Amino acid sequence: MGVSTKLQGCNWKKIIRTQHCPYIGKKCLKTRKSNPEVSIGTCTVEYGSDKKNVIICPHRLLERKQIFIDCLHLLQLHTPGNELHVVPEVSIPGGSVDYFLVSTDSNRKVVDFVGIELQTLDTTGSVWPERQMLLQELKVLLHKNVLFLYKAKCFPPLV
Repeated sequence: MGVSTKLQGCNWKKIIRTQHCPYIGKKCLKTRKSNPEVSIGTCTVEYGSDKKNVIICPHRLLERKQIFIDCLHLLQLHTPGNELHVVPEVSIPGGSVDYFLVSTDSNRKVVDFVGIELQTLDTTGSVWPERQMLLQELKVLLHKNVLFLYKAKCFPPLV
């Protein structure tokens, strides 16, 4: 849920109850198929003996909208003064594109665009047991002893 499990003094019951994702500004969309009302809430995990942070949720890539700034150079026809628009979830034959970054002129006519697909390692199912153990350690029990959160390390936004 965008909060490091290493932070002290967190109101974990509130964090777990609200299931709020700071990267999309609403309830975390990563849920279990067997229990869809429960958000998994894992966006980053520590991995390996050197404990490197690995992003496992594509929404984590939306922090500060940096991903779109990093794609500006792909708009070869964009010029200063053009408007920029981010268009999410565009259906196309065979599926959908996560985002389009669109450059428009002063009349809002499309000048250039780039499709952006977000890819991360997805391990939502494999983090569930660790998530449950952490909740036991934190003594966070809600809704008939159903536990919400994760053991995997989820870090706050970088500054």
